[in-house]
This record gives sequence, C-alpha cells and structure tokens, in this order.
Amino acid sequence: MSRFIKIAFVALAVCAFAWAEPPSPKVDRILVTKRDHQLSLMSGDKAIKTYSVALGRGGLEPKRQQGDGRTPEGTYRIDSRNRQSQFHRSLHISYPDAEDRKRAKKAGVSPGGDIFLHGLLNGQGWIGKGHRAVDWTDGCIAVTDQEIEEIWGLVPNGTPIEIRP
Repeated sequence: MSRFIKIAFVALAVCAFAWAEPPSPKVDRILVTKRDHQLSLMSGDKAIKTYSVALGRGGLEPKRQQGDGRTPEGTYRIDSRNRQSQFHRSLHISYPDAEDRKRAKKAGVSPGGDIFLHGLLNGQGWIGKGHRAVDWTDGCIAVTDQEIEEIWGLVPNGTPIEIRP
C-alpha cells in the first residue's frame, strides 16, 4: 500500500509540474507609440503585452512646456509609484530630463513635470475602455484600472520607458 501511495504522489507531482504555467518573461522596458495610442511591455525585442492608451489632450506633438497638455517624447524611467493617487494607481515617469530642461530654458518656459502612467480618475473606473475615445490627460498616459493593476505588478521602479511619436 505505501508503494502505491508513493507512486501516486510522484505521478501527481509530475502532472502538476507539467500543467504549471511557465514563468512570465521579465519586463525590461516599456514602449509607447503615440500615433498608434499603444503601450507595450517589452522583454528584449518581444512585446509581452500591449495596451491601448489615452494621451495628453494637447495633441500628438511632443511636450514643450508646462500646461500644454502634451505627452513628452524620449526615454525616461519609472522612478516612483503612488497607491494614493487621484487616479487609480500611478507610476511616475522621470520627465523632464536634462535635454527637456535645456530646451525649455532656451525657450524661456518651464518644462513642466508630473507625468504619469495611470488608471482612471478615482470613482470613474466604470468608464473602462471607453476612456480611450478621446485623449483627455494633462500629458500623462492612461489605461483602465484593471490594466494599471496588471502593469503595476509587472513593472518595477527603474524600468525604462520610451515614448515615441
């Protein structure tokens, strides 16, 4: 009887291992393509997951100054996160960088800041994917509440984010 139990236990362990999902690839960067309104979580050259996004209400041109409502372009980092945001979770993007500050100084304007990847305004999660019908943020990148939860769990602080035209 004990031999049968051992064999059954080994057989169950083998089956459980065979059915287990393989580990998810590590997200090593985020790629945002503004004209396509897409954000992809990347592992090497492969997109692990792609989301549709809403962007800044100021149009698809690159951010130039505070208050223009545009989403910046360039390579930045996710440098902090906020569970208590006015939006359902937010990941801070390290805009402005030295080049952005230099360009703004030359133009005599402030480059702005407070650019985030975030969910929907708290209490507005019911809008869901409908929020993508129009670019509505102040220059941020917005996804649904469910999507920001997923991204939050996959993207550590320090992850590069490249925002392309």
